[in-house]
Amino acid sequence: MTARRVLAPRIDFSALRHELDLPDGFSADAEGEAREAAARALDDRADRTELEFVTIDPPTSKDLDQALLLLRRDGGYRVHYAIADVAAFVTPGGALERETWKRGQTVYLPDGKVPLHPPVLSEGAASLLPDQVRPAVLWTIDLDEAGATVAVDVARARVRSRAKLDYASVQRDAVAGTPHPSVALLPEVGRLLVALGLDRGAVNLPMPEQEIEPDGDGWRLTLRAPVAVEEYNAQISLLTGMAAARIMLGGGVGLLRTMPPPPPETVEALRVAARALGIPWPDHATPGRVIAGLDFSQPRAAALLDQAAEMMRGAGYTPFDGAPPQQPLHAAVAASYAHVTAPLRRLADRYVTEVCLALHEGAAVPSWAREALPKLPEVMTRTDRVSGAAERGAVDLVEAVLLQSRVGETFEAAVLDVDPARRRADIAIDDPPVRARCEGDGLPLGERVAVRLTEADPAKRRVVFQEVQLEA
Repeated sequence: MTARRVLAPRIDFSALRHELDLPDGFSADAEGEAREAAARALDDRADRTELEFVTIDPPTSKDLDQALLLLRRDGGYRVHYAIADVAAFVTPGGALERETWKRGQTVYLPDGKVPLHPPVLSEGAASLLPDQVRPAVLWTIDLDEAGATVAVDVARARVRSRAKLDYASVQRDAVAGTPHPSVALLPEVGRLLVALGLDRGAVNLPMPEQEIEPDGDGWRLTLRAPVAVEEYNAQISLLTGMAAARIMLGGGVGLLRTMPPPPPETVEALRVAARALGIPWPDHATPGRVIAGLDFSQPRAAALLDQAAEMMRGAGYTPFDGAPPQQPLHAAVAASYAHVTAPLRRLADRYVTEVCLALHEGAAVPSWAREALPKLPEVMTRTDRVSGAAERGAVDLVEAVLLQSRVGETFEAAVLDVDPARRRADIAIDDPPVRARCEGDGLPLGERVAVRLTEADPAKRRVVFQEVQLEA
């Protein structure tokens, strides 16, 4: 699936910022603490600057949480994964910590992000920028030849990234056979980790993303499917999150990212949808394996992917201190898992990291981190909603602006989801790449149909189509 680009006029997103009550700047006390922390010498840790790390992020990103180095070892692989050591810059009980609890996570909008931490840290002293010595929490995970974890170490260190790479260039270099040496093994290790996940029953939903990008005096709306190395890179983060969960479950205290397994009737409904769409579902095949074999450029496969998203409900954060939680699993990962690899952008990761460091060293968990664990789920859930509303609201606004002059036109669309009771469906049109509601009785799931645009209202951020009735 290739990106499609359509230019929209310059749009003011300030109303959306106001609607979501997003903060504008940091308090003077929080900024002051951040500047003081950025100037602090952090050399009380092991020097691992000999490790040739690289980062892989979108081209414009400056808040770089993770740096990666993959090596071959006797009998398998070694994964070095350096994570920004945000706790080294944030004083417990200080103004900056209080500010981050109000924000919870970085919120991204097309005209600029609302960061969790002041840019002097998030895009400066704490970010794993290339050719800069930075404090980090270094995860070292040894894998056997099949990709299974055999040893884990986590400790504070000083590291230096050698290059800032992006997904597209890493993918091109991998295909061309000219990868950066630090990530030359990423496709090999990534495929092993994907295979192990499918064996566990993991489900990956490679949903194409609608992205809004500035283009001169306007905006581009693009539809981007993830490239292979993006999934492989995500597997390294999942690997580390599973290692963190095992440390915390073994130590009897922590915070897991959980999702309950889908009920059997939900899985059966997906099987029924697959049959209706003409998609084979072999006996004993898991949903994850069926989905992994689909070509999502085809409307029927895209429709099944949309249906599969219904299984992935109920994600949350589960703290525990003493007995492990009754339901410790994340259904999509098919294992226990924790958020630990994005502390510049997500509040919970900072505290989970401190728990893991202490437990791994056999030390007491710092009281400030332990006491935060039961409070984090509410903050993360609330700010997840805000972040999701910002992303959806921005896309909805751009879609409406793109289409407002085209009301009455007919488009070809793929039917992704059908709601017979409400006489409507979710559809996707190709150009511009818009997903919207379509009203009508006879919309066939997974088929391409003709639809007419009946409403495109930027003020309401709403786009509506109507099924075109073909003449007999």
